[in-house]
Amino acid sequence: MAKPVPTITTIAEAAGVSIASVSRVFNGQPVRESTRRRVLAEAERLGYVPNAVARSLKSNRTDQVAFAVEDIGNPVYLAMLREIQPVLRADGFRLVVHSTGGDPGEEIEVLRGLGRRHADGLIISPIRVTPELLGALAETAAPVVVIGSVPPGTPVDNVRADSRTGIRLALRHLFGTGRRRIGFVNGPLDTVPGGRRDSAFRDVMADAGSPVDDGLVHVGEFRRETGAEGARRLLAHPGGPPDALLCANDLIALGALDTLRAAGLRVPDDVAVVGMDDTELAAVSWPTLTSVCLGSAERGRRAAGLLLDRLRGAPPAAPAAEAARTVTVAPRLVVRASTTGGDQ
Repeated sequence: MAKPVPTITTIAEAAGVSIASVSRVFNGQPVRESTRRRVLAEAERLGYVPNAVARSLKSNRTDQVAFAVEDIGNPVYLAMLREIQPVLRADGFRLVVHSTGGDPGEEIEVLRGLGRRHADGLIISPIRVTPELLGALAETAAPVVVIGSVPPGTPVDNVRADSRTGIRLALRHLFGTGRRRIGFVNGPLDTVPGGRRDSAFRDVMADAGSPVDDGLVHVGEFRRETGAEGARRLLAHPGGPPDALLCANDLIALGALDTLRAAGLRVPDDVAVVGMDDTELAAVSWPTLTSVCLGSAERGRRAAGLLLDRLRGAPPAAPAAEAARTVTVAPRLVVRASTTGGDQ
């Protein structure tokens, strides 16, 4: 026969106090020290576990925060996670992670879950910002922070990278090393990072007097396989192979390095390679990878801080559009062997 589950009633009876006194002990309210000790001793003896669901209904809090990203296996999101979790933990919040596959429908469901009190707040990093997602963001009463770019007037706090400046830093570096025939391997153009990095690449190349040859641009996914396939296609370009590859993230760059090694080409002597994000993989690849740091860890830390401000109630939990805060994290170029020929 299963042992009865202890309740605050059984604890009150065992401790010889009122149910109200037990409730005050578990809710951190003032009570005599002798009463508190008796209640806690009986709770431990009986194996009492507070009912978190009932407590959240009473307090209207779950003490949980959700973190929704496209792919939690991506090193960028892992870097964010490592910064977000300790910031929230220090304030008593648990972190629940959702891997959405970049599907706006999944992200909208996470937002709707806030209305059902699945979590007290949300940090979300969508790569596709659809009208439907923007509508769900505007309708959410719980605090939300977006890591990534959203249109002006969106009533949520926002932490973004400046990938346009990052592209400029990378291309100036490649031009400075004498590269002129620069290929670009990108992720999907219907995503915020893919679209912004494509337009930045074309603008900077035009400003440098080097109009883009579309035969030296490859679009796929933000995956290592795209880098490998893109490098193969660009190396076979009828007008001649590129002397440098700019890749829209480090995973793509690692795939490009795989193809270049397999083709017997030397990096950077024959082809220089630059990635973006400056993940941990960049420092341990062979050769080590020059990459644009977009501040993934800092973006995570700043997003957690903005969310805590809302959860603490100052400023208001659901900002009006004009009260929404935007933080932009400046990029920097980390130069390594894939463009200079020697570890920096």
